[in-house]
Amino acid sequence: MEQELLNLTATVAELKAKADATGTIFSETFYYLTIPLMVLIHVGFLAYEMGASRSKNALASGIKNILAFAMIVPFFYYVGWWIYWAFPTGLTLSEGAMGISGLAYANEVASPLSQYMGPNLDDRASGVFWGAFVLFAATTASILSGGVIERIQLTGFIVLAVVLGAFVWILAAAWGWHADGWLVSQFGYHDFGAAGVVHMIAGFFALGVLINLGPRIGKFNPDGSANAISGHSMPMTLIGLMLIIAGFWGFLMGCVIVPGEAWSWSGGIETSIYGTPMTMSGMTFNILMGFAGGIIGAWMVTRDPFWMMSGALGGIISCAAGIDLWWPPLAFVIAFVGAAMMPYVASLVEKFGIDDAVGAFAVHGFLGFWGVIVVGIAATGYPAIFGEADVIEISFMGQLIGAVVMALLGFAPGYLISFALKVMGLLRVPEAAELVGLDETKVPASAYPEALHPSVSPAE
Repeated sequence: MEQELLNLTATVAELKAKADATGTIFSETFYYLTIPLMVLIHVGFLAYEMGASRSKNALASGIKNILAFAMIVPFFYYVGWWIYWAFPTGLTLSEGAMGISGLAYANEVASPLSQYMGPNLDDRASGVFWGAFVLFAATTASILSGGVIERIQLTGFIVLAVVLGAFVWILAAAWGWHADGWLVSQFGYHDFGAAGVVHMIAGFFALGVLINLGPRIGKFNPDGSANAISGHSMPMTLIGLMLIIAGFWGFLMGCVIVPGEAWSWSGGIETSIYGTPMTMSGMTFNILMGFAGGIIGAWMVTRDPFWMMSGALGGIISCAAGIDLWWPPLAFVIAFVGAAMMPYVASLVEKFGIDDAVGAFAVHGFLGFWGVIVVGIAATGYPAIFGEADVIEISFMGQLIGAVVMALLGFAPGYLISFALKVMGLLRVPEAAELVGLDETKVPASAYPEALHPSVSPAE
């Protein structure tokens, strides 16, 4: 009998080891697939912003996006990932209740010298989990990029993008998108799809930058009225927006915790980043309902193709914070309402003399705010996070506090750093360069060397 028990124990241990290995492989593959999907977001932003630029600025708009992406990667490796694990409880570097934060933990798992930050056999999932977060960081820079096209200096933009993606955004994620985050543990802040910690942060950061950057030449008349400055390719812009939507599947996949060696087995396939239960099925219903509701809401109030497709993105952002909670028809309504408000917010921003070239604040800043707040309106009483102690519930006040923190954390650095760059002469291109076009003055290539230059004949 004793030998049989020993054999059974060995069999159970072997099965558990195999289950752990399978879980690790699954989690590794899952997050690995989020990365190329999220790259589609940047393909989309690239097309979107180049199409929204005039032909004389098309390449310059694309180049700053690509360089920002490349610069964020090493900064996030050396600093950003460490910040996420070090500061969830605030700026004290203390350990939280879940035991996965603080100075010691950050040094163990996220220091550039840690065994987890390079090739190893013990933990095959950390690198791809890190990679998914890098893509979130790069997304914040791409959100900023659209609003400032056609007049920002490349150097100034890269500084702002790195600060936003590798420092500011990840601090917001530590506070509101981590099981030990103080907004979560103290106020029950719930933001599954990062409406606040990505979109609000980037949108309000962009607003701060735009105030100092100023409008494009010719945007406003002496009486304060605004002129429309159309991009050179609406089809390219619409295709870009659709690619962003495709990439959003990877973005929202990255908001899921799947079983693996680095995470506790919950008995289910997926949980939210807060440890609360969710399923891919529910997320799929709500993404598609948000997508549809956003398109219809924006189209009904504008009849404008640009706002229609921006509405698709805005609809998903409106649903994002509670996309793990919504009944699908409610997701449709939330998206419809958010997208219908979006063009009016963009017009209001314009009335204040702010030139947001693609409506980045309206789409990301305002609708990120709406997405966070609506969770407090429609999901009060749901569990915000599961833990060993009493379950913390979602509340309107908790969501409002989180939204205010995200707005301030985004706006203040964006305004202050862009102001410093402005003082140093590193924020805006010279007037002459802006008039001629940034491709002509800053880029050693031409986007359209023949077709859009009638002075050049085919023979030449």
